[in-house]
Amino acid sequence: MAKLLVVDDEEKIRTVVREYAEFDGYEVEEAADGIEAVEKVRKNDYDIIVMDIMMPKLDGFSACKEIRKTKQTPVIMLSARGEEYDKLFGFELGVDDYVVKPFSPKELLARIRAVLARTTGKKTEDVVTYKGLVINMTAREVTIDGKKVQMTPKEYELLFYLVRNMNIALSREKLLEEVWGFDFYGDDRTVDTHIKMLRNSLGEYRNLIVTLRGMGYKFEKI
Repeated sequence: MAKLLVVDDEEKIRTVVREYAEFDGYEVEEAADGIEAVEKVRKNDYDIIVMDIMMPKLDGFSACKEIRKTKQTPVIMLSARGEEYDKLFGFELGVDDYVVKPFSPKELLARIRAVLARTTGKKTEDVVTYKGLVINMTAREVTIDGKKVQMTPKEYELLFYLVRNMNIALSREKLLEEVWGFDFYGDDRTVDTHIKMLRNSLGEYRNLIVTLRGMGYKFEKI
C-alpha cells in the first residue's frame, strides 16, 4: 500500500483527494501548510506527495525545496496557477508532475499512479479488461468477446499509450511525440485519422476513447 501525503490549505480539497485515494487503496495523511508538510516528511516516509503551491506560512515551491534537501520523495504540484513559468520553475525544483485546478480527482489519481510507476520501477497493469474488451499489452493483443481484433502496428501503439495513461488528458502534440516520435514530420490530423481507425477497430467500445475538444484525447472506462 503506497503512502500519500496531501498538502493543501483548503480542507475540502484535502478531503476529496483523501476519499478518492483511500478508495484506490492508498494510505493517506494530510498537512494544511508547507511547514507542517516539511515536518511530517522529516519524521515519516511517504511514497508520493501531492502539494498545493499557494499556501500560508510556507508555499509549495519553498516546501518542495526544503524537502529535496533530505528526501527525494516524488511530488505532484497542485495549483490554480497554470502559467508556463510556474511549471518550468516547479520542474527545475524536481517536481514530478503538475496538475492545475480545477482538476478531476480521477485524473489526479491516474497521474499519481503514473508517477509511482515511473519512480519506483513498477510496471503499469499489462492487461486491462472492460466488459468484453481485453487489452493485453504484453501479448500485444486486443480481443472483443474472445475474438481477436486486427489492428495496424500504429493502432496498437496508440491504444496502449492511451491505456497506460488512462484518465489522463493527452494533447495531440503529446501523442505525436510519444507514439510517432520527435522526428515525425506530420500534423495533428495524423492523430485524428488514427483515432478514427482505432475507434472503428474497437467497435462497440469506441466511446472509451474520449475526445477533448480543442485539446486531444483520453482513454476512460465509462
